Amino acid sequence: MAAVTSFCALCFLLVCGKAIRTALPFLRKLYLPSSIVGGVLGLAILTGLGQQIPAGWHEGWKSIPGFLINIVFATMFIGKRFPSVRHTGRAVAEQFCFAQIIAWGMYVVGLLLSVLVFTPCFGVHPAFGNLLEIGFEGGHGTVGGLSETFNALDWSEGSDLGYTMATIGMLIGITVGMTLVNWAVRRGYVTNVRTFAELSDVEQRGFYPPNAQPPAGKQTVLCDSIDSLAWHLAVIGLAMFMGYGFKSILVSVVEYLPEHVRELRIIESIPLFPLCMLGGLFIQMLLVATKLDSLVDRGQINRIGGASLDFLVVAAVATIRLDFIAKYWQPLVILVLAGLAWSLFGACWLARRMFGDDWFERAIVEFGQYTGVTATGLLLLRTVDPDSKTSASTVFGCKQLFHEPLMGGVWVAMSVPLVFKLGPWPVIFISLGAVVLWFGVWALMSRMRRTER
Repeated sequence: MAAVTSFCALCFLLVCGKAIRTALPFLRKLYLPSSIVGGVLGLAILTGLGQQIPAGWHEGWKSIPGFLINIVFATMFIGKRFPSVRHTGRAVAEQFCFAQIIAWGMYVVGLLLSVLVFTPCFGVHPAFGNLLEIGFEGGHGTVGGLSETFNALDWSEGSDLGYTMATIGMLIGITVGMTLVNWAVRRGYVTNVRTFAELSDVEQRGFYPPNAQPPAGKQTVLCDSIDSLAWHLAVIGLAMFMGYGFKSILVSVVEYLPEHVRELRIIESIPLFPLCMLGGLFIQMLLVATKLDSLVDRGQINRIGGASLDFLVVAAVATIRLDFIAKYWQPLVILVLAGLAWSLFGACWLARRMFGDDWFERAIVEFGQYTGVTATGLLLLRTVDPDSKTSASTVFGCKQLFHEPLMGGVWVAMSVPLVFKLGPWPVIFISLGAVVLWFGVWALMSRMRRTER
């Protein structure tokens, strides 16, 4: 019964979150997701009532994010049409360099603060600095996927602090992002803006008009053989199974490694979710190669991934340990301010110099993504480019194909174990070297462009 009541309670929080968001205009103007609102409501209920709530109503919430993130990452490439980069190759390369500089720079900023300020002044573990990139760019899903890693490294506080950083990052992405949009409008950097006031009342409340409700996806198989939703869930399950297989292979290889490498236990600490993403990518490539990709509809895959993320976020926010937040509030505030400063540097100064045409549109979608989630970036992009008249949407989508597997998968999974096993300085030097490398690649591309002219 505990599983049933826990699920019902999460559904209740999501519905309440949607109702509260619909009723309160300031929440709608912030574009705050209902899952965040419902999660904060759940956190308030658990904090206020405490022991009065039977454990069966919430005891499963802690483990839900770690499972659902595997679904979210498994859906990232399944059913996705890989865009052609032939006509936008240089712009995609610039966008990739920019995203790499910002992501690696977050590790440099966060870990340097840990070494120089947080550890000596507040006694926190140096891995505290990892939370800047994990919480801001990674988001709730990445934190959920790393929960087992945090526990294995005997740092369970990492999950709660990570969820806090992810929540703050999402708020920054939306509020500061909209402030940047207004700034860009005043400066004349963008003109084709669809503001909140220009939305219909129904749209402002978060609903589609009855005569303009889009389909959630297409059915690709006859329901007398298998339900279409069940079919798509099964395909996602296969991607997760492949991810589990990849993880098993990696673990089995450990015994053949030198003893000093085995003692680091880095491979065992790699979470499952990035490998599920690789499983989804492998399945999509297989479907395309066999010309069976029409059997999978991206719309249905998106709905499954989106639903998983909503339940993940509401459970993650509702179970944040406020005592950890109170204990670490000073380094958290400093880390957030440093992350915001680095993010604004990227969006307002660096992007203007790295990008040519449509620089602000391409910058704002990145700002939303590396402070909140991809959906936040796309929301900000739709505000400044509602009709997709610029190249930003295409370039950003192509960049994600290369950026996410590296930063959202491989490196984020390795960075925390590396700090625990080798200390922060090797990770700082690796990250700083990556920043310099991608700055150099961009500088080389810029020189080549000037030569061609």
